[in-house]
Amino acid sequence: MIVVIPAYQPDEKLLKLVLELKDKTDYPIVIVDDGSSEECRSLFEQLTEYAVVLHHDVNKGKGRAMKTAFEYIKDSGLYAPDDGIVTVDADGQHLPEDILRVCDEFRQDPSSLVIGGRRFSGRIPLRSRLGNGITRFVFALTTGVRVHDTQTGLRAFAVKRIDEMLKINGDRYEFEINQLLYCTKHRIKIKEVEIETVYIDENRSSHFHPFRDSFRIYKTILGFIGSSILCWLIDYVLLLVLTEAFSAGTGGAGLRVFGLVLEPKLPAIIIARVVSSIVNYMLNHRVVFKSGGKASIFRYYLTVAALLIINYALLQLMTAAHIPLAAAQILAQFIIYPLSFIIQRKFVFNEKKKNNAGV
Repeated sequence: MIVVIPAYQPDEKLLKLVLELKDKTDYPIVIVDDGSSEECRSLFEQLTEYAVVLHHDVNKGKGRAMKTAFEYIKDSGLYAPDDGIVTVDADGQHLPEDILRVCDEFRQDPSSLVIGGRRFSGRIPLRSRLGNGITRFVFALTTGVRVHDTQTGLRAFAVKRIDEMLKINGDRYEFEINQLLYCTKHRIKIKEVEIETVYIDENRSSHFHPFRDSFRIYKTILGFIGSSILCWLIDYVLLLVLTEAFSAGTGGAGLRVFGLVLEPKLPAIIIARVVSSIVNYMLNHRVVFKSGGKASIFRYYLTVAALLIINYALLQLMTAAHIPLAAAQILAQFIIYPLSFIIQRKFVFNEKKKNNAGV
């Protein structure tokens, strides 16, 4: 195992952690000084006796610091593909015993991402309890994967995954949530080991900014919801406008297409869904999921067709029960939306790599 520690403005707790790890293991340690001040220079000089210390001239963020360490490990050529990397925070919140437990779990399944999950029991700073609770809820809602501690920095994965880790977006705290999203998208198993919840001095040493860094995290998770709302509005407005237009144009007699008489709702919902689905596919393919090969468009429109049939059937049932079309479509979407998300995540834009067989 190689220990990676991103460090910004660390104190003696980092030296204590390194000494304890060296006492208990022979793991090589790579520390990245992420643009810390001159006051920290002597501490990093002491650490060079026990670890490789890399430096950023300016603060570039926790994600970028970890990527710098990953690049160093890759370029060194000293480690086998199945060797492990464990990332550890520099503020003393990860106990050596918990780090070793995460490493042991990783060795049982090197194909997975193993994380040390806190349970937030006891006296926990309110911002930490709320932040983790909200992120946990939104992550589970949008991925279908339950992770108790989405913000933990204690994580282990194989050296062979370095290239994947370097491709993940985010140079600051959002890198860690993006890493989890990447694993759910690519069907990399996430295994969680329960660890101690340690907050020192009410977590005042944390450099996490609640508003700025939370925005970076949530904007990634909420991308799908935003694209869905936009496309739902397009679909909803077109359905109402076209239904009214077709009804007025035919005097309520229905549209005649290839000898068939269609009630105005049917062509209206088809046209509305075609337009909104094109916008939705482009957003999800290029912006939200950033995934999907040549086959994804076929799977996507197969999904659209199935959901369109369900949507039309629901509208027929509700309008027959004298529910106005505007209200009926809103009610129908409460059923359609979760189905759409689950199918797109698991069937349309999900990529299962060959090297993840059995995960």
